[in-house]
Amino acid sequence: MTKGPDVRWRTVRRILPYVVKYRGMLSLLLLLTVLEAAIVAAGPLILKAIVDNGILPGRTSVVGWLCLAVVGLALLDAAITYGGGWLSGRVGEGLVYDLRTQVFTHVQQQSVAFFTRAETGALMSRLNTDVIGARQAVTTLLSNAAGTTLTLVFVVGTMIYLSWQLALISLVLIPIFLPPVQLLARRVQRLTRQTMQLDAELSSMMSERFNVSGAILAKLFGRPEEESRLFAARAARLRDVVARTVVQSRMMGILVSVVTALITAVVYGVGGVLTIEGTVQIGTLVAMAALLARLYGPVNEISEIHVAALTTALSFERLFELLDLEPQVRERPGARVLPVPPDGSAPDVRFEEVNFRYPTAADLPLGSLESITIPEPDRPVDRWTLQDLSFHAPAGKLTALVGPSGAGKSTITHLVQRLYDPQAGTVRLGGHDLRDLTLQSVRDAICTVTQDAHLFHDTLRANLLYARSEATEQELIDACVAAQIWDAVQALPNGLDTVVGERGYRFSGGERQRLALARLLVKSASVVVLDEATAHLDSESELSIQRALSNALAGRTSLVIAHRLSTIREADQILVIDQGRVREQGTHDELLLAGGLYAELYRTQFAEQAGDVPAIAS
Repeated sequence: MTKGPDVRWRTVRRILPYVVKYRGMLSLLLLLTVLEAAIVAAGPLILKAIVDNGILPGRTSVVGWLCLAVVGLALLDAAITYGGGWLSGRVGEGLVYDLRTQVFTHVQQQSVAFFTRAETGALMSRLNTDVIGARQAVTTLLSNAAGTTLTLVFVVGTMIYLSWQLALISLVLIPIFLPPVQLLARRVQRLTRQTMQLDAELSSMMSERFNVSGAILAKLFGRPEEESRLFAARAARLRDVVARTVVQSRMMGILVSVVTALITAVVYGVGGVLTIEGTVQIGTLVAMAALLARLYGPVNEISEIHVAALTTALSFERLFELLDLEPQVRERPGARVLPVPPDGSAPDVRFEEVNFRYPTAADLPLGSLESITIPEPDRPVDRWTLQDLSFHAPAGKLTALVGPSGAGKSTITHLVQRLYDPQAGTVRLGGHDLRDLTLQSVRDAICTVTQDAHLFHDTLRANLLYARSEATEQELIDACVAAQIWDAVQALPNGLDTVVGERGYRFSGGERQRLALARLLVKSASVVVLDEATAHLDSESELSIQRALSNALAGRTSLVIAHRLSTIREADQILVIDQGRVREQGTHDELLLAGGLYAELYRTQFAEQAGDVPAIAS
């Protein structure tokens, strides 16, 4: 991330639109700040009047009335402080809401490539730590900066009014500590940047280790002690940086305290002499002493505000760094909704000379969102995952994708769902280029079940309704019955209102897979993508699910990545994918007779499932 004054001013200009929305409340907050600053300067003037006009002349009534005025000012100041706090809270939390929702929505729009590279902890840090820092910039800092500046203006003006000589002495030494304060501020800013980055790395580690998969992995490999040492080392780095930040911040307070004590001694000495000579009244000296406390407090606050402003500017810069990332998969201007045929028939899928490779770090630079960066490309730049790939999946038919591991089968399903865009060629759905269609209409038309079925930490009902929020209770039950999971759900004490746990780990792998299939049936999409959707099922359950799917997929365009012979035999066509190309195409029997790659795969992977090895044409 670039640093410097130009960047900070550019950041300030980008903050303004967020502030303008709350200009009414901020204007009222500024008005209250003006009143509070005036009260700060008025207090010492009342003290002067008490001494000069009440105590020295012996006028008790004046002393009484002026003391009541002090009490009144205190009550007014308390009311103003309460009102300012309420306004600050409303503006601050409104800003937090605006930023969080904008960042969350923006992250949701990013392509899958973004999530494969960005650290979860870094994203969480943006939504929590940096958003809170941004709120501080607009509320606390804004009101403090305005209040401190106005207080200085009123206090200095009052001091000059009372005694220009003492005011000059008080002000002339202020520039002495400004250069050291600026030096310390730059150090604190640098340390704060390190703190934010280390905190994000620590959050990322906790996020990975505290989810069920990470916890199980650590236990299975017997490395909890090593994990603790690694966490302790990272926490120690964060501790050391934070400790240095605290020390540097305290140095500014110490510097201001020393200068304040020096100036106070000088003012008392010179003021005492002037009072003895009769040039300055005693009440004036008392008021000047009170104003000194009010002068160097704001000066100290200005130094702290400077550091805080640099710190919170970093928060905004980190938020804008994320918001500036353009999604790699975007709708074209004028994108249209995928047309639905009058008869409701499913669309076909067609690949036309598609070339695709996954984005490298150079294609998708993430800055501080990725703590571990690799200077070299993840894969050779000239290596294509898919090369000149062309095929046609007929509408309403089942197309099976088979081939060796790494051949590009999952990549094909990613492109069908437009999780990525190809670098060359065209993917068509119902004859339309996917890039000409709205993303929502594409996602509405396609439903997917992967081998690792993901469930949110919510109820079964909420997970099923995620596919189609308007589904009825009976539709949920019918989907569960068809997916062979209803008996298990019905046996639970809370039925569909049972919480599935983190990633659904309260259920077995097979049960999670059936729930994912039920969710597919709830959505009832016209195009279905199955990525080993029955991999975690036993043979008996798989047979039941296959029957249910045969009925559910009837009339729908289906793309199935399969390693099960039972699935492959049911396919209307089989595409054999190897090194990103379609090597063979046909039915199960046709490909066996051809004696090519499919026949070889059959011998090595499928024959055992069939129970015998038939003769294969050479």
